Amino acid sequence: MNVFTTARGLRTVAALAAAAFVAAGVSACGGTGTRPSAPTSTPSSDATVAVTPAAAPANSSTALSGTRYYLAFGERAAEIHVVRGDTDRVSTTVPYGGGECVRNTITISPYGERLAWVEGAAGAEAGTLVTALVDGSGRATIAKRSPYSGRTTCLGDQPLVWNTNDRLLVQQEGHLALLDLTTRRPADGDAGNETLKWWTPDGRNWAAVSEGRPYATNNGKAVFYRYTPPKAEAARHDGWRVRSVSSDGRYVAVGWINTDTSRNDGSFAVVDTTTDKTVDLPGDGTVRSILFATDGTVLVRRDGGITVLDRTFQPVGTVTEPAGLGGAALLAYVP
Repeated sequence: MNVFTTARGLRTVAALAAAAFVAAGVSACGGTGTRPSAPTSTPSSDATVAVTPAAAPANSSTALSGTRYYLAFGERAAEIHVVRGDTDRVSTTVPYGGGECVRNTITISPYGERLAWVEGAAGAEAGTLVTALVDGSGRATIAKRSPYSGRTTCLGDQPLVWNTNDRLLVQQEGHLALLDLTTRRPADGDAGNETLKWWTPDGRNWAAVSEGRPYATNNGKAVFYRYTPPKAEAARHDGWRVRSVSSDGRYVAVGWINTDTSRNDGSFAVVDTTTDKTVDLPGDGTVRSILFATDGTVLVRRDGGITVLDRTFQPVGTVTEPAGLGGAALLAYVP
């Protein structure tokens, strides 16, 4: 598969879909103006368990035939690992510099094409936004241009969030800005006032919190939902947020928000937003992260490897990860 050609095609579809959402009163950015209209609520139940699939099959090297993109942290630089089959290569490294901004912000776009990170001095809470291709080429800084201040916050649980492969939502001085990294300018449309946003890789559906209430869009229809995280863990964190969304917007993977200002890429449960139920995920061991891929594949990562599920959460196989990547973050998978 040509990743670059596929991504461009999907971005065109996403742009057309975004226009349709705006016409319906809900924008692809999650808002329609300086104060976005709240989506229409859909009743749902309080049940906690939804799907109970069979046990996962034995290890299969063909369960993930595409490319995985990992973010690892070396002593002096972040490393971007590209894994396909049994091959693991480092595509580029990004030096940390004098502060923690790079380590806390560096991220990979949904189709593995782009990198973005913030560079700042020691002790800085904001810095300069930088983008490059995944191999490190084409590096460029994003300059000030209204409504973007030119200073991006580099602290917090998830300071940079992708909206399709070329657009990035950033935090700046208490408000949000949506940037087009291809033109290096603010993107068309309003970033809105909603919080804790997360888009599907193609940008057609998203999850967010509106006036304290979580919701997700399911094929163009906004649905409020309820989720109560495990009480035994909740006291250790500052709440939860969405970190991956299924392509139709029905399911969201949720993770804890840190009690400090450092990043967190993990997730631990899947919620069906149409029923409020959590999904029983096959496999053994504590879940570290859950990633919804563009083809409907669900990657459930544990210490022992990756359990691969289909879009109905039935097991496809398990994949053992390369040695040395146990502590890395799996940020993207391209079938």
